[in-house]
Amino acid sequence: MRIVYMGTPQIAADVLKKLLDRFTGPDREITKEPFELAAVVTQPDKPVGRRQVLTPSPVKTLALQYGYPVLQPKRIKRPIPTQKLKDLKPDLILVTAYGQILSEEILEIPRLGCINVHTSLLPALRGAAPIQWSIVRGMKETGVTLMYMDKGMDTGDIIVQQSVPITKEDTASSLTAKLTRSGALLLSDLTADLLNGKTLPRRRQDPSLATMAPIIQKEDGEIDWDKDAFAADCKVRGFEGWPGAYTYLDGAKLTILESLPVKTQEQGPYKAGDILQEYPEGKHPQLVIKCSQGALKIVRLQLQGKKPMAADAFLRGVRSLPDHVTHS
Repeated sequence: MRIVYMGTPQIAADVLKKLLDRFTGPDREITKEPFELAAVVTQPDKPVGRRQVLTPSPVKTLALQYGYPVLQPKRIKRPIPTQKLKDLKPDLILVTAYGQILSEEILEIPRLGCINVHTSLLPALRGAAPIQWSIVRGMKETGVTLMYMDKGMDTGDIIVQQSVPITKEDTASSLTAKLTRSGALLLSDLTADLLNGKTLPRRRQDPSLATMAPIIQKEDGEIDWDKDAFAADCKVRGFEGWPGAYTYLDGAKLTILESLPVKTQEQGPYKAGDILQEYPEGKHPQLVIKCSQGALKIVRLQLQGKKPMAADAFLRGVRSLPDHVTHS
């Protein structure tokens, strides 16, 4: 069975590696039809870092290590890339976080369709950033969906789903790792079924249950202290890395890297956004910011222009603090 794999970031590389480890090499699983990877499609190399070094995607790096041809069209919908896909004559196209929308013409190329790995329990969290938004919205559960792709945004028929719990400690990176393991196993099992001639189940999504997980904007990271402490902590964990969860301290951006929702020990007429310094007996001073309900204890932070540091180290290094944080 001729297969084209499309993907770009590390999660897509990990899913591809699971397929290659299971269906290629001397210890490969024996199936009725052989697994033939005709090509790998990924995004073009991008400049990275201060020196803007042109860097390949994790998927490209892995594909070249295994010796597979790589295609990197700037726009997959254009006639030349589309024709190249047609020339490959794939029976199946597998997609994990590729980063471009496929045209109807491309979707119609493989006889077995195009199957996508989506990191949510569709129809919930359709869109580009389901992992981050599942944490930011305080959800207790998410998962992985394998679906047939159609012309809509994550609207295709569902083949199989697997739920994954979200803990109060999960960050975007830890949840990504969980979903990667789940998605890689699901897709490899599905591929095995197809290679052995099985017919896959499919069911339509209920559009009335759909929610969206849009592309994250920089301003999404700003903390709203008028919400409760759990919501603030969810934003810290969900927007780990980029854009980060942030507020402003004397006009300087303060990114909160690690936090903990707490019941504040301070008494008094405090309002959301007020800074509370607590000094528990026998412990380091703590930086706590009041929320509408409860407060957020800051564990690690990064002040604009400075290196990341523990909150107690930050407190020891400042002469005084303002009474409250501010908005942009």
